Amino acid sequence: MTPPAAGAVKRAAPRTRSARTRLTAGRHVAIPVRRISVLVALALLVLIAGAATATLSLGRLGIPVAELGEALGGAAQGKNAFVLAELRGPRLVTALGTGCALGLSGALFQSATRNPLGSPDVIGLAAGAGAGAALAALMLPGTVSVPLGALAGSVLAMALVYVSTGTGFRNPARLVVAGIGVAAICTAVTQYVVYAMKRDSASALTAYVNGSLSARSWDDATTIGLVLLVTAPLTALIGRRLEIGEMGDDIAEGLGAGPGRTKTFAVVLAIVLSAGAVSVAGPIAFISLTAPQIARRLTRVPGPHLMLSALTGALLLVLADLCAQQLELFDDLPVGLYTMALGGAYLGYLLMRERRRGAL
Repeated sequence: MTPPAAGAVKRAAPRTRSARTRLTAGRHVAIPVRRISVLVALALLVLIAGAATATLSLGRLGIPVAELGEALGGAAQGKNAFVLAELRGPRLVTALGTGCALGLSGALFQSATRNPLGSPDVIGLAAGAGAGAALAALMLPGTVSVPLGALAGSVLAMALVYVSTGTGFRNPARLVVAGIGVAAICTAVTQYVVYAMKRDSASALTAYVNGSLSARSWDDATTIGLVLLVTAPLTALIGRRLEIGEMGDDIAEGLGAGPGRTKTFAVVLAIVLSAGAVSVAGPIAFISLTAPQIARRLTRVPGPHLMLSALTGALLLVLADLCAQQLELFDDLPVGLYTMALGGAYLGYLLMRERRRGAL
């Protein structure tokens, strides 16, 4: 074999969209990231900024774009100060935090169960929150707040699922089956309460159990912010283990990723994130299902995509809430109804896609 000529240069292998680079902090921290993920994250941040600007500026009470920078800098006065501090500011921040929590929750759950159509909604968390809110409004009006009742209902529903499976959160198939059963029971409780209550009270309750961001306060924004502050570092710690786990339990066990413990921890974190979102906005459907799938399709590379799912969830919920505020034809509809429409359209897209591929 003829040796290569002196000075010859080997041709570099072509780089793919999944090529990794490293984010470094000092000499001891190096985090591998995919370049396509960084580009998608930047694009999502730009879109979120645009949606947030539209939320604050559109409509009769909107802050003009030319005055928005001044208002955000703390120099707003009169109407602009009131809109930013009391009306749209808390609602926007709550929507951003809730969307992040739901998107992150869905990514954790789908990665842990290896089910692309899985979400905390599937295992009865949203239904439990609805039942808890309904019982608080009917049985303990003025004593237990509706958000606290929703939080208690979601926690109780997850406890029932945990006990019903016999293996906790380790077996994805049992988890889904038990969750469907618990969700059916909780839905029956909610429907009974709505039927038994007076019309006016039932109308207000219906808005809450469908998910609403109306009349949110800075307390709500702070609550979801604290939930994210506590769970985000824990999520980052298991991100690499989840990525290894997607290669299979045997490989993950051989690499020391502890797939059983990782799955349980991921599901628990997903439940905490969803419960936090429910406590401030009610059970908003389909964000936790669609956000991780959209994030995965934007990058077209494997992995749980935790950060991208959180950003996608924030964008989807802010856009849905923008529709809830600005579409006059459907005035005062809960934001959860818009996310249901989004989820239905997404599932319809999946059905047509799979039929064209011959999978159905």
